[in-house]
Order: sequence, then structure tokens, then C-alpha cells
Amino acid sequence: MKNQYISYSESLKYLDDMQKKFPDLIKVVKIGTTYEGREIVLVKISKNVESADSKPALLYTGSIHAREWIGHELALKFIEHVASFQDIDPVLEKSLKESTIYMVPCLNPDGYEYSRKHFSFWRKNRRKNHDGTYGVDLNRNFSIGFKKTSNTKSNIYGGEAPFSEAETKAIKDFVDTHSNITIALDYHSQGNVFFPAHKFKHEAELDGTDMNVLAANMNDEFAKVTGRKYGIHRGKPPAALISGSGREYYYSRGILAMVVEVGTKNIPDYMKSMSSSIDENIPALKHAFSEVINYSNYAPVRVNNFTVKNISASTIELEWEYEKREDIFFEIYRSKKDKDACNERTKVGISGNEHFVDKDLKSSTNYIYTIRAVNKKSGYKSPFAPIVRARTKLDEDEFFKLIFASKDTTGYIGEFTQEQNRAHFGNNSLFVGVNKSKGICNSVISFDLDSIPKDAIIKSARFYIYPMNRVGAKIEKYGEWTLSLLKNKSFNDITDFKSINTAESKGHIGLAIKSQHLTQGIWNSWDFSALECKLLEEEIANKNATFRLDGPKTLPNGEDSQMMQFDIGYGKFGGGIHYRPMLDINYTIPKNKLLLPINDFSTISKNGVSKELKSGFDENGDKIYSYLEFDLSSLPEYESNIITSCALRIKNKNILKHKSDIHFYVELVELDEVGSYNDIKNRETIEYIGYEVAEKSLKNRDFQYFNFDTLSKNMLDSLRINNKRLKLVIKPTSSLGIKNRVTIWQDNIELIIKYIPKQRIAPKAVNSIKITKENKMIKLSWDKSESDTVKGYYVVRNSFHPPLHFMDGVKLYGGKDTWTYDNFASYDTKKYYSVFAYDDTPNFSEPTIVQYSPLENLI
Repeated sequence: MKNQYISYSESLKYLDDMQKKFPDLIKVVKIGTTYEGREIVLVKISKNVESADSKPALLYTGSIHAREWIGHELALKFIEHVASFQDIDPVLEKSLKESTIYMVPCLNPDGYEYSRKHFSFWRKNRRKNHDGTYGVDLNRNFSIGFKKTSNTKSNIYGGEAPFSEAETKAIKDFVDTHSNITIALDYHSQGNVFFPAHKFKHEAELDGTDMNVLAANMNDEFAKVTGRKYGIHRGKPPAALISGSGREYYYSRGILAMVVEVGTKNIPDYMKSMSSSIDENIPALKHAFSEVINYSNYAPVRVNNFTVKNISASTIELEWEYEKREDIFFEIYRSKKDKDACNERTKVGISGNEHFVDKDLKSSTNYIYTIRAVNKKSGYKSPFAPIVRARTKLDEDEFFKLIFASKDTTGYIGEFTQEQNRAHFGNNSLFVGVNKSKGICNSVISFDLDSIPKDAIIKSARFYIYPMNRVGAKIEKYGEWTLSLLKNKSFNDITDFKSINTAESKGHIGLAIKSQHLTQGIWNSWDFSALECKLLEEEIANKNATFRLDGPKTLPNGEDSQMMQFDIGYGKFGGGIHYRPMLDINYTIPKNKLLLPINDFSTISKNGVSKELKSGFDENGDKIYSYLEFDLSSLPEYESNIITSCALRIKNKNILKHKSDIHFYVELVELDEVGSYNDIKNRETIEYIGYEVAEKSLKNRDFQYFNFDTLSKNMLDSLRINNKRLKLVIKPTSSLGIKNRVTIWQDNIELIIKYIPKQRIAPKAVNSIKITKENKMIKLSWDKSESDTVKGYYVVRNSFHPPLHFMDGVKLYGGKDTWTYDNFASYDTKKYYSVFAYDDTPNFSEPTIVQYSPLENLI
């Protein structure tokens, strides 16, 4: 069994042997020659390989950096897998018939061999530079964003000019002459992260969802094999992105392009670590290959204007635009997780038209949707529509708050950086874990809870934090990252390492994140259990909650780092306020109780109307009805109160000893006045109240409760608004011909109403938005809402469609001001902005929308 990395010459022989063994599947072509005379080879893989160039294709490039051996090794293993399973695996067989793989196992043969034989950490190629130094970083030698530098000794020296190197020119020439390539994967190490391509703008791209989904679906394949999860991160801000990379060049040619960083070290232990990385990537590559056809001219076009139409506490209604075609249907995908897969696991429905209602959802919960069109005949699928984010509305007794971490009391403290620890707060990043230079590092994240009522009862909570770099977590399956809620007054100084490191914890929150599940560019979250919600609830009295995020405390011999970096939203490397750590708290408050006495009552029978309360059957077997009436004028004001429950409480006076099957129902009725027996018998039934009560349940003379359901409560609200009284009838029923059997009710009947103060009506929308250019940024300003209940304004940006929901886009601002800046906006990209006014519940107003056009809006 092979257990070491292969040499380049051995790989060429292997490829030649495979070509001879599978001549209809594999063809090896030379695309260039290196400075040291080695052939740069590309392998074409497809059924009937001579027609490979006429099919949509996946481009695979490996080991462009000499020390990153995984690309080379994985390519050879994947070729072996394809050859072995080409006629066994139906998914692979279909892909090979329809599509092609162009595989360059090693794009840097000279550097690879130098790394193997002389200096393992060598990164560049082996060109001799003008000053006698050696090497150009090939992944800085492409044309997009190329930057000429003078330090030839640098590991990221990009050469004299774009494509000055034989290796980059070879792949450029091939890509430029093969427009059939739809997906390109550039394999590197280290980091366990996908890096989708970038246009050097801090805004979403139309095909950004496609790249994120491709990576997420590959993640699902990893999970099946090793349980590992890679990050998905485009990088930010644009000024800090790499320049002159192959990924960006391929993307500029209309190809979906990603770098795949594999493993936690450049050259890990082959048998222990690298082999598992290869095992998980083979099915992931197979999936990527199956998607090639869906980004070709054979596939349906992308769905347009995918957006939210309506939202309730349990449903989200979606709509979109598409050409009317009988051969097209739509697949809708939903997740509560950031950058999740779109596959059978997350597919929630299909639709034959441009409309879908997602039902039975959880209230006050964030959901993420996307969609693709599917051709019924070919099975080919369109690219994905840009994602839509939405949050279901609050349940009747709920409130929520999104609380962002306090800037000045959020930061990290290092064991060996005590003098600098104060400067680590409110700026830059959060480092959590351990390395040799900083020692143990813990993060402190504080939240101001002053906006939460003191009597709040927390129903659920979630802590979010954004991981921006995991390259420093170099050890596979070592350590875990834990979130703790610190006990108030158990620490003196949040900037003092010892004070925080020894602070007493009230409890750990949610589940620890193990190192193999650390991600980069995907929001991490910790869900609070019911007990942990109680612990957080206790901190409301202190008006503050302080959390400690810590990781491993020690390093094994020979290791130098197991450190994770999280975003704080501020500083040179911060991604903006929408990347700040946040608490999402869903809560209720204690309910007020109102006892509403009966206002009027009577008994209605064939003998007439009497001032008593009886129900049953008379001597002739005819029904006797009880009529109840309640004055609702003392109910709390509709606009600012919610009735959470209502029950009719009633008790019987007499006990009937004979057994029977009589049941009593309560019905809500519409009557102008109590009239004749026939008026009651033939009345319009509005709604049953609660469940029926059997006569045998009355033998102990206990109170009976008829609970109003949702429709009945809505009717109660409607009656209150229209100054009408609540009218109820107690009706007896029986399947037997019962006669002369009457139950007498006590007249201390009450409605038990529970309610909470809560604003029902959303504030009025703000007036028109003005767009100006100021301080090299786009500035938005608007007039105040006319509503007295407004607590602030929420501003979001969406690059693809008008954001109709406050979650559907990038948050730019939340607060009381009537202006804000879009710090990272591109001047030359069309986009939409929405401003929402919100109250303390919060209810959000209808959006006020403005479209930014590069040609019209800059003034």
C-alpha cells in the first residue's frame, strides 16, 4: 500500500500508463515546458475522450504552490477513482458522458520537486530572477489585480509582468482557447476553507450564491466521509485581497472559480491526515463535476427577482419571475444556517409556477432561501438565484432584540501581551486559542441588556460570531472552542488576562465547537438551552452580559499554533458593523389578568325566554339553550395590547344521577338581540369555543373551562374594535332521544383574559431617501417617520432586488439617526437600499426603497 507522496516523474509515468489502459477515457496533453525542462501536462477525462472539448468542462489545477502537495496527490487519486467507477457509479457515468474534466495535477513541477528534495517550505517556481534570486509566486503572476513589486526574495513576489512565467502562460493559453470550461477548482493547502473568486468589490456578485452553494454541497460530501467542515470565505476587505491569482483570472473569463485550501498544514502526515483529506475530496469533486453541465448553455437560465411576498409567524410566501414554459419547474431550498448546502437535505419544495408558500415555520426565526429552475426533459438545472433572507413574525406573546456587542468592552487578552491587551478592545479582531507568541488568548464579548425589560422571560437566545481566519489552527482534531457566560463581579478588569482567565463561569453555552468543525467565513452560533436562557435572564438586572470565548490552552511538542481569529466589525481588518458579534434574544413578559363578569344571560326554550341559566332537553326532547353576553368595553386598548389567552369559566349547580351521553358546546354567535327559540335554533354559527364538556364531567361540580382558539380570539378583537358585545350560546347535543334532562348553571360565569402590553401596528414608513456622495462613500439620508412609536431605523442594501424585509440584505445601520454611510459600497454597481422604521416590539414598517444607479445618483 502506497503511504508517501509521489514524485513528479512518477506521476508522469502513472498518467501515461492510465492513458494506455483507458484510451477512450483519458488523454494526456502537454501544455507547456518549465524553466528546468519539465513537461506541464493536462489530463482530459471524458467518455469518448476525443470529443472532450465539445462538452462543458471542469478545470482542476493543483500544486501551483510548490509546498502544497495535496493538489498533485488528490488529482492522481481522483483519476484512479474515475477510471475504477466510470461504469459503476451512475452519477459519475452520466457526468462523463455529458461533461469533461481538464486536470492539471501539478502546475509548478520545478518548485514541487525542489520542495520535495531540498527545502519543503519552498513556494515559488524555479525561475532565475534578474538579480540572481530564484522564484516567482505563480499565484501572483496572473493579470487580474497584478501588482509589480521589487522584492524578488519575497514568497509572494509576482514576477516582472503578468504571465511572465511559463507555467501561468501555459494555463492561460489553454483556458483562453477552451470556452467550454464552466467551473474551475484550484487546489491548495492549508486552511480547510473554500475561497470563491472575487471582483475586488465589497459587494455580492450575481453568481456568488452559485459558488457558495457549490462549496457548501461539497462540504456535505466531506461530512459523509470524515465529519469535517470547510469554511467558505471570499475574503475582505477588497484592499487586502491577493493580487494576480489564477482564481480571479478564471473568474474574469466567466468561469465559476474557487480556491480549495485542504488540511491544516502544507505537507501533513500522509497516512494520518492527508489520506483522509483525499478520501473526503473525491466525492466532493465528483459532485462538482456533476454541476458542470448546469452552468453551460444547455442549462435553463437563472430565476429572476426572487423575493419575499408575505410573512407571518409560521409562513413565508415567496415569488419570482420566469418565462412561461411547460418544460420547467422550480426547486426551492431553505436553511437556518449561513452558507448551507442546497441539495435533497435542504430542498423544501417544488413549484410549477412562480409562487411558493413555506409553512409550519417557527416564529421569530431567520430563514435563508434560494431557488433554481429545472428542465423536466433533460434534468439540467439553472444557476441559483441570489439568496433571500427573511425572519418569521413574532408569535402573539413574543418580543425580540438583536443586540450587538459593545465596542469598548469587546476584545481579546493574551497571556504574553499584557501591556498591549487594552489596545485589543474595540478594534481589529478576536484571537482565541494558543500560540507561542501570544500564549493563551481568550476573548471577552459584552452586551448591553438595557433594552430588555427587567421582567423579561427569555424563551430562546442565540449567540453569533463571525470567524474570519482559521489558518492559525494548525492541528487536526485538537481542542475545542467554548462560550461561557461569566458571573457578574467575578472579574475586576476585562483587559487583564489573569482576571478573565480565572473568572467564574455561570455555565457553558450550547455545544463546544471542535477543531475539525471550525470554519472561516461562515457564522458560528451557540444556541442557549432553557437553563442557559435562565442564566442570561438573571443578567438583565445587571444591564449587561459578559461572555468569554476560549480555546485550547496548551500545545503539543513541536507545534506553534492552535489559534482562531474572529471578526469584531471594527478596525483595519473588520468587515463592518454587520460582522459584529451579536445576541438574538426572543422573550416574553408576565401576562396581565382580567376577569370579565357576565353582563347578561337567559335561557331560551320553546316555552320562551327566562332569566336563568339552563341547558339540556325538555319533556318533549327539544333543546334548551343558555345565552351569555359580555360587555367588552373594559378590554385593554387594541393597538397596544395583545390578548394571549381567553377562557370561559362556568360551573354547574345540580347533578343528574342518570347516565347519558349529553355533551355541552359553547358557540360564539351573531345576534342583534335575544329573540325567539327559532332565532337561536337557526342562528348563524360563528365559531365553537374550546372542546365540548360531557355531562358526566359535571358530577364533581368543578369549574369547566372553554378555551378560545386563535380564530375565536381574533373574533374577540374584532368585536372589541367595533364596540360590539360578545355573545355565546351553550348548546346541548345527544345521539339519543333524551327528554326532561336539564343542567342548571351558576351565574358567576366569567371570561378569564390574559394579555400583555405590546404594540400591534408597525410604524409608518419613512419618506423618500436621498443618496449623496461624501467622504468617498455613499451617504443615505431620510426624513423621520411620522409615528410616535418609532424607536429607530434599520437600513439594508441588496445588490439584486429591492429588499422587502429588514433581513434581506446587508445591514448598514440600526439606530435613531436619519442618515448613514455605506462604507464599502462600489460606485459603479447598481444596488437597492431600503430603510425601515421600527418600534420597541419590534415591528418594522413597510420599506422605503431607493435604487442606486452609477449614472444617476452620485452628486
